[in-house]
Amino acid sequence: MAVGWLRRMPSAFPVTLDNCDAEPIHVPGRIQSHGALLAFDTAGVLRWASANAADLLGGRLPAIGQPLAVAHFDGNADVAAAIVGELGAMAEPGAAPRQHDVEVGGRPFHLLLHHAQALLVAEFEPRAAGAPVGAFAIQAHRGLDRLRRGRSVEELLEVAVQEVRRLTGFDRVMAYRFRHDASGDIVAEERDPALEPFLHRRYPAADIPAQARRLYVQNTLRLIADVRSQPVAVVGAGPEPLDMTHCVLRSVSPVHIEYLCNLQVGASMSVSVVIGGVLWGMIACHHGSARQVPYEVRMSCDVLAQVLAARVQSLLAAQHAQRLGAAATLRSRMVERLLVGDDVLSALSPSAGELAQALEAEAILMAEGGRIAVHGAVDEEQARPLLQWLESAAAPREAGLLALHARSDFPADVAAALGNFCGVLALRYDEVAAGWLVALRREQVETIAWGGRPEKHYVNGPLGPRLTPRGSFAEWRETVRDTAVPWSAADIEIGRHLLDELGRASAARHAELGRARNQMLAVLGHDLRTPLQTISVTSHILGRDAGTAKMGQRLQNATGRMQRLVGEVLDMSRLQSGLGLGFVLREIDVAQLVESLVDEVRATYTGLAVVLHAPPALHAEADPDRVAQLLGNLLSNARHHGAAGQAIVVELGREGEDAVLAVANPAPPIAPETVAQLFSPYKRQSMANARNKGGLGLGLYIAQEIARGHGGTLDYAWREPDVVFTLRWPLKQPVA
Repeated sequence: MAVGWLRRMPSAFPVTLDNCDAEPIHVPGRIQSHGALLAFDTAGVLRWASANAADLLGGRLPAIGQPLAVAHFDGNADVAAAIVGELGAMAEPGAAPRQHDVEVGGRPFHLLLHHAQALLVAEFEPRAAGAPVGAFAIQAHRGLDRLRRGRSVEELLEVAVQEVRRLTGFDRVMAYRFRHDASGDIVAEERDPALEPFLHRRYPAADIPAQARRLYVQNTLRLIADVRSQPVAVVGAGPEPLDMTHCVLRSVSPVHIEYLCNLQVGASMSVSVVIGGVLWGMIACHHGSARQVPYEVRMSCDVLAQVLAARVQSLLAAQHAQRLGAAATLRSRMVERLLVGDDVLSALSPSAGELAQALEAEAILMAEGGRIAVHGAVDEEQARPLLQWLESAAAPREAGLLALHARSDFPADVAAALGNFCGVLALRYDEVAAGWLVALRREQVETIAWGGRPEKHYVNGPLGPRLTPRGSFAEWRETVRDTAVPWSAADIEIGRHLLDELGRASAARHAELGRARNQMLAVLGHDLRTPLQTISVTSHILGRDAGTAKMGQRLQNATGRMQRLVGEVLDMSRLQSGLGLGFVLREIDVAQLVESLVDEVRATYTGLAVVLHAPPALHAEADPDRVAQLLGNLLSNARHHGAAGQAIVVELGREGEDAVLAVANPAPPIAPETVAQLFSPYKRQSMANARNKGGLGLGLYIAQEIARGHGGTLDYAWREPDVVFTLRWPLKQPVA
């Protein structure tokens, strides 16, 4: 007889907390001591046997390497016939073991047969003589009926733990539900009143390692009849260790044994709840002493778990459909408000609370045109760095949507500003007006409560306090710090639908506003220019008479202002219609042009100080009318927005191959939300200046287009104590 490779596994693979997630638990090389195991090849030759087989089964057994014969098992033909009959059957992957009730050596056993690799595994589990099989079936039927009538997932789990405890007699039965990260919660519990409650406790994924979760999907019921019993080696010969994935007697990881001993558990059983091929949850049972649960009872519990899984799947699908339906109704209301409302944020803000509920978020941010609206425990100061980052090219959004859940996903300044929020679902629904809708989630340790404060003192094993509920939870807290609950597929689906609908509504809104503006621009340009020319001529005539000179001057100033507004309107019309401003570039003396314009401003506004720093001459290719228009806009802005009584400084010079024209005036820095829209037309901020009530907010937009038409740029900067606008363009235009 050769000793199998599996006998040497414990010394070859010492299990610790650091490597238990890699432990090959499907090939432990040992079984639990209350049963015996034999494994035969397709020719009926015994290849593997548990070391206790002869003692437990009695009678005559084949030796390793010897074929099964009629004389074996004390000539019990039923045992040999069951094994030989199964040898010829086709193995079905994952099929439940075939059960036979037999007697060996005068003792009753359950004979459980299944195929593993090219072997037939025969497990012998003692059974009580004359066990009332029919009674178990009747009890299980009652549980099935209660499960079929359950109306919520919570109710189903409560029924499941009650029925499993009634069937098995365990001291404690718990429903354990897995989460996105394979951690889990005790969500239902039925227990002896003398035991401390475990309900609502959270455990990290490491408590049930990945390889164990895979086995729980393949082998849905697991019994540890006596936690403190010594495992029995499986010996034999073979090139590969015996795969014990589907063995009911498979031995237990020493780490799990220590965990159960720390809890003072003498026996345990787990039944998997598998939905769509994924381990969704478990029914976990604990008992204070050893407990052998009859095979029929275990199978009844397994059937209960399968019915539970089917009902849970049905209810979850209904909840998902209901959630999507509610989100669709909310989305329709938001789109309707957006289309008919005068202001985007005012239209969307009333839905923020419902939106937070629909996306399972703790806070909502809404932004449009540099303005921000918030809902929940977040303020604008927290929101602004996030929105600025989202607007930047660094934010990895795809098709207008960005879903993040870890603090490390954000730049340090953004993460610091967000505080305990680290989950972000951001929707960029309006590219033109920088429209954002952002849902926020807090760090998990802020949102998950510890289920009670157990004061019980747990005995620690050699691996320390980690393998106790309190130590386990402490590790979970460290695992999930700086992360929020990730956005689920349903969250993303709701967000994507909302993004699409709001995007279409915003495009329609812009199109309607664009048509109205174009009509207004055409009317203003055509119908006002001629009467303004008449008024201008009249003002000049009035200005020649001493009695009406003052009135004529006022009329000229008003007419000039109106003519500039009409000019801006016409330029805007050309830009939005795609015609462009139209440029006639030629070589001019920019210094002479700038000096003339500054002198004109000084003459018009006698109380205004304008300081000019310019060379005697600076020749460059430019459109003099458009440069004059740009400088006029910058000087007008400086006069309206600068500090009263402070001088405006105009500087003209040359840097390398560029002409540089800058206008600076003392003023506080422009607010970040205004800077974001500074060169956009129709800025709301432009309408709120008491010193420029007639402004339309078109000046800087047109000025930037003039700069671009010259192949240059127009930039804003604050250089304490001045607001500075700088125009740069090449002295000589490149040949097309």
